[in-house]
Amino acid sequence: MNLTLKIWRQQNAKAPGAFATYQVQGVTPDMSFLEMLDLLNENLQSKGEPPVVFEHDCREGICGSCGFMINGIAHGPLPATTVCQLTMRHFKDGDELYIEPWRAKAFPVIKDLVVDRSAFDRIIEAGGYISVPTGSAPDGNAIPVPKEDADRSMDAAACIGCGACVAACPNASAALFTGAKIAHLGLLPQGQPERHQRALGMVRQFNAEDFGGCTNIGECEAVCPKEIKLEVIARMNSDFLRASWHRR
Repeated sequence: MNLTLKIWRQQNAKAPGAFATYQVQGVTPDMSFLEMLDLLNENLQSKGEPPVVFEHDCREGICGSCGFMINGIAHGPLPATTVCQLTMRHFKDGDELYIEPWRAKAFPVIKDLVVDRSAFDRIIEAGGYISVPTGSAPDGNAIPVPKEDADRSMDAAACIGCGACVAACPNASAALFTGAKIAHLGLLPQGQPERHQRALGMVRQFNAEDFGGCTNIGECEAVCPKEIKLEVIARMNSDFLRASWHRR
């Protein structure tokens, strides 16, 4: 399979960027999208040209490191799939693909397809944890949790923080990410003591970053590789309003 790639190249956040056109040949259907980019980079380096910079780690759809736009869609055309899990069998010989980084003010470009997502880290630092004494891990059945709550918490905890929700949102909002991180702890008994403090801290930090506000368009849910539901945003808003009332 031979492809034409139009890839965004940019030295840093302040430098101007532009699409560069590359031809890549010998792509097999079983390659992942990232392996296809590896093939391209091997060809570029053999010619003495700088490789395309992109982020990756586990390549198993777990770490959330990889992610960029493919033909205007976050993570590409296959639903509930990260870029590293997207195989080339979903494309055709001769296809022309536009590849560019997440587009959001809160995610400044580091280089090429890599963006700075440290704003997510700061949101987590503002309350995405529970305070527990150190020591060995408690028994998994020590605290009874209703199955419905456990299932909803697990669904929210599936968020890998890739940033696709921000990139797809017309407002560049991080409400789905923040809501998921608040919900997965707030649904469990262990998360109750700091529930109000968590909601206040994380929402305030979310607002302090350069993310836009949520207007419930739903693009975030549509592109989320872990299929996080919009209901976590409603839960985040509820927790924040209750916490604000209690602090009055």
